[in-house]
Amino acid sequence: MKHIEEAALRLTVNARWTTACLTLGTIMVTAQCASAQTAFTLPAPPFELPMLPSPSGNWTVMVGIGGEYTPDFVGSKNSKFRPIPIFSIRRAGSIDQFRGPRDSASIALLDVGNFRAGPAFKYVSSRKSDKYAELTGLGDVKAAYELGGFVEYYPVDWLRLRSELRQGVGGHTGTVADVSADVIVPLIQMLTISAGPRFTWKSTKATAPYFGVDAAQALASGLPRYDARGGAHSVGFGSQISYRINPQWEVHAYVEYEKLLGDAADSPLVKQRGSSNQTTVGVGASYSFDFRIR
Repeated sequence: MKHIEEAALRLTVNARWTTACLTLGTIMVTAQCASAQTAFTLPAPPFELPMLPSPSGNWTVMVGIGGEYTPDFVGSKNSKFRPIPIFSIRRAGSIDQFRGPRDSASIALLDVGNFRAGPAFKYVSSRKSDKYAELTGLGDVKAAYELGGFVEYYPVDWLRLRSELRQGVGGHTGTVADVSADVIVPLIQMLTISAGPRFTWKSTKATAPYFGVDAAQALASGLPRYDARGGAHSVGFGSQISYRINPQWEVHAYVEYEKLLGDAADSPLVKQRGSSNQTTVGVGASYSFDFRIR
């Protein structure tokens, strides 16, 4: 039975990877056709939001695909490989600034000098209790969609400061805040390394579904009952190396370390069956192209 489950998991990962690659391929064909004509044009939106710059003009889209070896679930001591998408939009002609592996998908609606801001989105995959022995009796947690915004500032050319604030919908309905800083150092032409600290804060509603243990779950899992509350969730450090092949293509590799804190680290799921030390290793490739909104 264990071999059958492992085979099924490999098939699921392969299927997701194939689907992601096909999706990227379709986007790439469209992008290449568009780039051959400099930039394709989209109709103007039916309305404009107050207090935000008009979306009309030229924009640069970055799309890509990557893969990372990451913990099975947050707090797990075992890891797995999974594909991940890459996506961002910025004003065409603006400086092609740094993108970190922990950044959410985002659109820089406000792009002025060394400051950017706009909406951000992150998908949090579901957690299935029947996939991992450590989760037996804890029940499933549905996929979550985190919607919010980001601000990004470069006090100097070699330092990026970024903060995100997102609200969960679905698997959790809490608030998540990410803060990061990255020192960016060009080694040689087209080759750049970066590194810096990370910090994450989560509210109770964003923490409890993943680290709390209610009375029924305690009875079914054998773990003690535990009320997980929000607060400082983790601190960490990340490093990345990226190489720009040409103005359109870029490849990168990275390592991210995260140390769980507070109620997340003290959860019996983590203390008895997992680990508060979380490490992710990944690689990726991205492609950029332009489009225009009338």
